Amino acid sequence: MFTYKIRSMIKKMTFLLFLLPLLLFSQDDLLNDLESEVVEDKTVIAGFKGLKVVNFESTKLASKKDFYFVVAHRFGSVKNGFKDFFGLDNAVTQLKFIYGFNDWLNVGVARSSFQKKYGIHVKYRLMPQKKEGFPVTMVGYNLVTINTSLEKDQYANLEFIDRLTYTSQLLLSKKFNESFSLLLAPTFIHENLATRSREILDNGITLNHDEKPNQFALGLGGRYKISTRVSINADYGVHLNRNKNSNFRNPLSVGVDIETGGHVFQMHFTNAQDMFEDGFIVQGQGNWADGDFFFGFNISRVF
Repeated sequence: MFTYKIRSMIKKMTFLLFLLPLLLFSQDDLLNDLESEVVEDKTVIAGFKGLKVVNFESTKLASKKDFYFVVAHRFGSVKNGFKDFFGLDNAVTQLKFIYGFNDWLNVGVARSSFQKKYGIHVKYRLMPQKKEGFPVTMVGYNLVTINTSLEKDQYANLEFIDRLTYTSQLLLSKKFNESFSLLLAPTFIHENLATRSREILDNGITLNHDEKPNQFALGLGGRYKISTRVSINADYGVHLNRNKNSNFRNPLSVGVDIETGGHVFQMHFTNAQDMFEDGFIVQGQGNWADGDFFFGFNISRVF
């Protein structure tokens, strides 16, 4: 009886020894099948933490169903010192609301006290940067502004359409590493009523020099992260067909981004007081060499 039990146990152990490799191989095959179905997300994120680099739009978008409230402020020129308290007496403000309809499409509306402008824009992701794939993030941006400060006594034949300006940009950014990102922004601007520069001759005669209705520019921007929550940002716009007699200058802006939980706080200096693209690209009025620039900030709050 005892011998029979021993034999039965040996048979069972032998069966298990033969069965165990089959079970192990089957488990490996199952794991391999599961792993083959896993698709690694190689999308590069957080090239920029703010919706803007400084003045220029970044390639960041509001996420789906996110609602942004943005307050942008530019004080007057610092060159007059205490006369107007380094520009604090001559500030302009822009209020903007942005909604993420989905992860690739944003729509925003804004109002600026500079020239009493209103604006509506759409911003949409065309292609994200991928690890071992597409090398840059590509975003489209279109803006329409309405200048409500224009008066009939200045322009006798003024019509509503003359108040409109259209801006189109292709935003291209590349995140090189966790600290460093760059932006390139080819820009097209169409003004229904062209920006005018005035030249006063020695004999007192004033000459008017108008920009062309279609204008082209190239924006350059960058972000360098110096700590977990702080980065140095800068952008510059090159107007490619500006009137040689223009009173205006290319916009140069330098600042700091500070992440504080629910929002990004941006502080900067710039030589352009307007905050809409058609304004700071075409009508950048300050001269850095003369100390004629403006202190400002952007605050973005997400709901």
